[in-house]
Amino acid sequence: MKTPDTCPQCGAPLKPIEETNTGRKLQRCSKGSWNPDTKKVEGCPYVKWLQAEPQTLDENCPKCGAPLELRVTRFGKKMKKCTKGGWDKEARKPTGCDYIEWITGKTEELNEDCPTCGAKLVLYTTAKGKKMKKCSTSGWDREARQATGCTYVEWLNDSRSPSSASDQPPPPTDQDQRV
Repeated sequence: MKTPDTCPQCGAPLKPIEETNTGRKLQRCSKGSWNPDTKKVEGCPYVKWLQAEPQTLDENCPKCGAPLELRVTRFGKKMKKCTKGGWDKEARKPTGCDYIEWITGKTEELNEDCPTCGAKLVLYTTAKGKKMKKCSTSGWDREARQATGCTYVEWLNDSRSPSSASDQPPPPTDQDQRV
């Protein structure tokens, strides 16, 4: 017999609730675990994603004056939404106040020059917390779907960067363990 606290695939109990780097919450099967080295699940792969509860903010809606709340979509995007707004599933349209403000990254000026064009660099933090140095002249044309201005970008704390990859020895292979 399966209960909400057991894995629907293998019947094992679920682990306690975990939180990802981006703030999303999940429960894994106790017979499965995530291996960050191989980027694969070992054992039972079942993961139960939990919907984040909205947080009421100390801000009011600019349209109607009702309080705003911070919501996270099932894909991890963050938005400020009016508490008086809703969704009519049958009519497939919003009800009440329709104010939504999507939260994107933050930009801070740096006192460094771009190695490509000489303009100033900025530190850009994405909504998910990843950081990059980029040229202040860079931009994005939504209609043409292409970058504009200087294209210099340097990701910070990126595991794919060559400097961090050379600092650690490669993981052992099956042949290394047999010796």
